[in-house]
Amino acid sequence: MAAPDTDLARFVAREIKKYEGIMVPIKAGNAERMFVKKVPIEKLHPNPDDEFCSKTVGPNYSIYNRYVRTFQRFGSMEQSVADEPITVEKMYPDGYMILNGHHRWAAALRVGFKTVPVKIVNLTNEVDIMKMLQASNHDKRAALDLDEVIFCSQADDVAEKPLPFPLNKIYVERIRLGIPALMHYLSRMGYDIWVYTSEYYSLDYIRRYFKQYSVRVCGIFTGTGRKTKSFSKRSRESESRITHKYRETIHIGRDLIFRMIREEGILEEHEIQLDPEDWSRRVIGIIRKWSKTN
Repeated sequence: MAAPDTDLARFVAREIKKYEGIMVPIKAGNAERMFVKKVPIEKLHPNPDDEFCSKTVGPNYSIYNRYVRTFQRFGSMEQSVADEPITVEKMYPDGYMILNGHHRWAAALRVGFKTVPVKIVNLTNEVDIMKMLQASNHDKRAALDLDEVIFCSQADDVAEKPLPFPLNKIYVERIRLGIPALMHYLSRMGYDIWVYTSEYYSLDYIRRYFKQYSVRVCGIFTGTGRKTKSFSKRSRESESRITHKYRETIHIGRDLIFRMIREEGILEEHEIQLDPEDWSRRVIGIIRKWSKTN
C-alpha cells in the first residue's frame, strides 16, 4: 500500500471505504499507551471524521509535499524534523484510526516507510459519557477547560509546584496555581467536576494526573477541537445529555464564571479579576456567594 503522488484524496476515500460501517474504537491497555511504539504503516487508517478526509476540505498538498521531501531527506520519521508520533486510537477489527497526523501518514506511505511511530490514546466516546453520568449522584456540575483554564497556557500564569521526580517526567503539563484548591472546594460543595480539552489526551492520563493532587474528576470530554459536522453533532448530543443530568451548571473560564440553574431559568455571570496569584480565591468567593442564594 502506497499513497499515490497524484489524486491523494481518491486514495484516501478508497481506504475509508474498506472499513466503512465495521470499524469501531476500542480501549487500549495501559502497556499499549505507556510509550511511543512503532507499528506497520498498513495498520493505520484514515479518520472519516477528519478534515483531511473531507470532500470539501481534503489534504493540504503543500503540507503533504513538504513532509514527503523531509522524509526523503532524512530516511525515517524518527530522524527527521517531523519526529512527533502520529496520534491514533485503537480500532476493531484491526489497526488504528489516525487522530492527528494524516499528512505525515500519507507522506510516509508515499516515501515507502514500513513502520511509523504512534502514540495510542483512549478518547471519550458516547459509552464513556453515559457511564460517567450514571456513576454520579450529584445534581450540580462545574465545567473547566483543561487547555485554557487548568493548565498554564499564558506567559503570566503562575504554576503549582512541579510534581516530584519521576512524576514530573510523566505529567509534563503544569497546573495553574490554586486549581487543586478550587477543585477540592467544588467537590466539598457537591459539584461534579467536568473537564474539556480539544487535545487528544487519554482519559486515563487525565484521571491519573488529577489523582496526584487528590482530585477526582467525574467527567472528561476529549478531542473537542475536531472540526467536522458529524463530530460536532455527537458533541452537541452528548452535551445535551450532560446538561439535562444536572440542575445547576457552572462554567469557569479565565476571566468569566457563568452559572445556570435549569429548572428555575436562572442565568448569572460574574467577571473574574485576572490576578494570577489570587484567581482561585476570587472564583471560590463568587461560588460561595451564589451558594447562599440557593
